[in-house]
Parts: sequence; C-alpha cells; structure tokens
Amino acid sequence: MDRSRFVIESAEAEQMAKQSGRTVHQLLPSLVKSAQTLARPPISKFHVGAVGIGSSGRIFFGVNLEFPGLPLNQSVHAEQFLITNLSLNAEPRLKHIAVSAAPCGHCRQFLQELRDAPDVKILIASSDDEKENKINNNCNEKDQEFTPLSHFLPHRFGPDDLLPKDAPLLLESHPNGLSFCSDFSRSNTEGGEENLKNAALDAANMSYAPYSGCPSGVALVDVEGKIYKGSYMESAAYNPSMAPVQAAIVAYVARGGGGYERIVGAVLVEKAEGVIKQEDAARLLLQCISPKCEFKVFQCKQGI
Repeated sequence: MDRSRFVIESAEAEQMAKQSGRTVHQLLPSLVKSAQTLARPPISKFHVGAVGIGSSGRIFFGVNLEFPGLPLNQSVHAEQFLITNLSLNAEPRLKHIAVSAAPCGHCRQFLQELRDAPDVKILIASSDDEKENKINNNCNEKDQEFTPLSHFLPHRFGPDDLLPKDAPLLLESHPNGLSFCSDFSRSNTEGGEENLKNAALDAANMSYAPYSGCPSGVALVDVEGKIYKGSYMESAAYNPSMAPVQAAIVAYVARGGGGYERIVGAVLVEKAEGVIKQEDAARLLLQCISPKCEFKVFQCKQGI
C-alpha cells in the first residue's frame, strides 16, 4: 500500500473484493493492518487503523497522529482522521467501519454527529492470535460480524438533543456564507499567500459548527507550494470536536505531505468576536511541529 494512498476508488474496491471472494464491506478488516502502518504515533507507539466504506462505494483510511511536545489532547484519533478524510473527499455518508481496536469513548461520541449514527456498522478486526484461534476452531474470517454503533454507545447524546431535526449534520452540505472582514480583505496579500488565504476561507465555509456558531478553517502550504486545507468540526459533547489545524494536518498526511517540517506557511480564518477561538491552539501546534512555518490569522464575518 502506497503511503500516500488513503482512498480506494469504488471500482478498485469492487475488483479487490471480487478477487478475494468477499463483498466490499467484508474486505474492510483485511485492510486494517495496512492502515495501521500509516499511523504516526511517536508517543504511544500504538498504531491504530480505521477503514471505512462510504455510500459511494469508496474505501477510506484513518490513522492516529501524535505530536511530541504538545498536550495529549492535540492528538488525532484514527476514527476522527477517517471522518475528516471522508469530508475532504466530499463523501456524504459512512456505512461500515473496521478498526484495529474498539473505539474509545471520545470517538464513539464524535461519530454521533453523522446522519443515522446509531446504524453505522463497526467491526473490531481480529489480531493475528485471534485469527489463529478462529482457524483452529473452523471459523471463517468472512464470518466476522459488524455491530451497530448503538451497541457501543447505547445511551447516546448528540445532535438530536441540541439541534432542530432538519439541521444538516456532519458530512452534509451546510454553507456558512462567510466572507473576509473589510479590514482583512484589503490586506496586502498576493500570489501564493492570497491562494492560501482563500483556501482557508473555503475550509471555514465548509466548517461544521452548529453548537458554537463559530466556523473556522486552516490552510497549509508546503515547500513545493501544495496547499492542504481543513475545516473545524464540532461535537455535541464539545471536547471530541476536531480543530481546523488538526483537520488540515490530516489532509497533509492523507495526500502524502511527508514530514511536518515541510509545512512552511499556514493561514487560519475564523469569525471576528466568536465565542470560541482557534488561534492560540493552532499557533502552539504549528510552532511545535514546524518551527519555521509562517502563521497568519484572518477574521471573517457571516453574511446576512
């Protein structure tokens, strides 16, 4: 598996499943180990992989990311990476997930933001020892069962408790109608910096922030001039929310960005006078993983 490949197109997924004598969702557990090799956990050394299939038939990978020198809550969990990967690729619905370890409470809560979250099917992939035991007991690997998310979090708290029933949820279209504040739209930016700034605004406009009303986005640029953008994604329980800088780093990793020191520029766009702010946390993370990265912040407003 190419390290830069975090999406398998539907046609290829169908072909892989056919060759292995499985359905596509039965194929997912066999891909978990490949996903684990893409993880970046320098602190725990515990590689987590999550593999999901969306309504389009595409397969997506998710892995855990850890950042030495930062608080542990700056880490990205594999399931969060997976959902961010779906969002980056405009995938509207998650159907099945296979994971290398049972989702933690943090991720079970984050998944509640999806439409029909209780019905998302999850399978905890067997370890090598468990597979050997199943073989010895004449069990077929294809017989592993997917279990609804409602089993893992039976008494859910989520969007139904705080939002109108018809409110758009995570992965669904929710244009935010943001534009730069006049003072910032006239700022002296040009060329690549202007592109980076506009990419961050695009990410903010795709942000899912129904609880705080404070959408935000981050765009990164590497030494080759490639731009990676990430949108803020909230959780009804607040703490499992995905910060825009982490989402942008997911995009960077998923698209083969290499070492973090290759990130040389970053722009954060967030609402002026918002009740929450991303600037200090984003600055802290970027200064730690890429000290030479130039970081700028622009404020935006929401259209009437």
